[in-house]
Amino acid sequence: MANKTNTNPVAKKYVKTGIIAAIVVAVAVLGAWAIKSANSNSGASVAESMEVVSENAVNGADLRIAVIRMDAIQADADALKDLRKQKESFEEKLRDELTKKQKELEKEKAEIEKSQDVLSREALQRRIVDYQNKVSQLQRDLNERAQSIEMAFQKALNDVQTKHLDPIIEGTIDKKNLSLVIDGRFARTGKNVAGLDITNEIIDALNKKVSKVKMETPKGF
Repeated sequence: MANKTNTNPVAKKYVKTGIIAAIVVAVAVLGAWAIKSANSNSGASVAESMEVVSENAVNGADLRIAVIRMDAIQADADALKDLRKQKESFEEKLRDELTKKQKELEKEKAEIEKSQDVLSREALQRRIVDYQNKVSQLQRDLNERAQSIEMAFQKALNDVQTKHLDPIIEGTIDKKNLSLVIDGRFARTGKNVAGLDITNEIIDALNKKVSKVKMETPKGF
């Protein structure tokens, strides 16, 4: 009875509501400790802390900004257009195989339906189960191979990005002495911004550096 009377209410709440409630309690305790600690040893004031922050800031006249539209690079760069063709070629092979397998399964299904009055119940059931297994296996194989195409494509895109595009962008930043480069997909520009969009220059430089990148053969091909 003594133990029941002295049970910690926080512990009871932990048992009742689980680990999420325990985390909430722990955060609340830490917060209270932080406040207590701050009150006991507050350190420098805000004004004193700000003494280490300089008054220097970038002057608008010093800023050199450019915009690059990554979607246009993906659509128009020679190497990336070639990669898409390679991906589409694998996808077309997969579609052709799917069509062939579907015809085979449709033929098998028709044969099973014709044999309903000939086969025993057990034999018919075995053929149906075998047919269903083939359909399930085909679906798994197609999904895995479709994923392997996407993975190989994404890997090739990443290689173009890291080995070719990034160095060109960095070189352009140095050559133009740019302070900031913005992804044009998220930028809104007004008038009198000639030279701001350098996308075409980046595409031309990328085309000169690399025009084709071989995509790794996906698994299953």
